[in-house]
Amino acid sequence: MIEFREQDLTGARFERVSLRGSTFTQVALNDASMRAVDLTGVQVRGALFNRCRMRGVELVDIEISGELQNVVVNGVDIAPLVDAELNRRMPDRMRMRPDDSDGFRAAWAILERLWEGTVARASAFPEAALHRSVDDEWSFIQTLRHLNFASAAWVDRMILGNASPWHPLDLPWDEAPGWDGIPWDREARPSLDEVLTVRRERQDRVGRVIASLTDEQLAAEVTRTEPGWPRFDRLRVKECLRVVLTEEWEHRRYAERDLTALEEGN
Repeated sequence: MIEFREQDLTGARFERVSLRGSTFTQVALNDASMRAVDLTGVQVRGALFNRCRMRGVELVDIEISGELQNVVVNGVDIAPLVDAELNRRMPDRMRMRPDDSDGFRAAWAILERLWEGTVARASAFPEAALHRSVDDEWSFIQTLRHLNFASAAWVDRMILGNASPWHPLDLPWDEAPGWDGIPWDREARPSLDEVLTVRRERQDRVGRVIASLTDEQLAAEVTRTEPGWPRFDRLRVKECLRVVLTEEWEHRRYAERDLTALEEGN
């Protein structure tokens, strides 16, 4: 097997070449041109398709999960259609992008209620099942560990100013570049109770921030330039909290989906 590691192949030309079964990790394909390529069976995770144009393609049996903005298919922007359908199926979803402090409090109350039910459901499973991956996604416990990381990043670090708020069980997203001083042990197997102990502390802190939130505080800007992540110059508190709401909402949805799959023996 040929391996290419940390090489600059900018401008390379591949013609009548087979790359079947190849693995591409942290590879830049910016502005690449692909013609008459066969992508059957390709799996893509953590990719950016910004400003891509596809012509004369066949999309059959395709599953896409991600953020959609200005996605035009055969002349129709499908992003608003998908958004409207998701809101129809899950009316509370519309509450996850609030504009004022009362809206954030209402959204957080919804998430607390929903997660209480999801954790209760998961607690009925054998511990080993909560470490199982479904379709190569995070296990239930890994999902909670990631949410612990997200609340520490966007509330403890960005809003409250703790430059290094991490717990050894925190879990960044899989495609993250990695940082010194931030834990990242994907293979750790803590118990549900261990992870929930950290989660309750983090959730209580987020809840206190939201409970005392004012509209003026929402509009305020925070800056974090210390080594680590996140690092932003003048990001509004509103945007930090919206990230937390989105993470909580979407990962609970994924967790419920995977718990159902485990119940069905998949």
